[in-house]
Amino acid sequence: MKYSPCVDQCTTDGTHCSGCGRSHQEIAETKQLVKSVVDFIQKQGYDNPEQFVDRIGKSILKKLQKANG
Repeated sequence: MKYSPCVDQCTTDGTHCSGCGRSHQEIAETKQLVKSVVDFIQKQGYDNPEQFVDRIGKSILKKLQKANG
């Protein structure tokens, strides 16, 4: 499955958003994941959150490559 980003045409009817095509469950879980990361960054008090986000993004991709290797 290919990820489809939000296109700011969100709908709530049915099982999937008509804008991006993702399921409402996927959207809800993604929002929770983002909220968790934001909460963590705020708890740590990072002055450079962009570096943290960049680093965990790279780390996630590396782990996915290993897992799918």
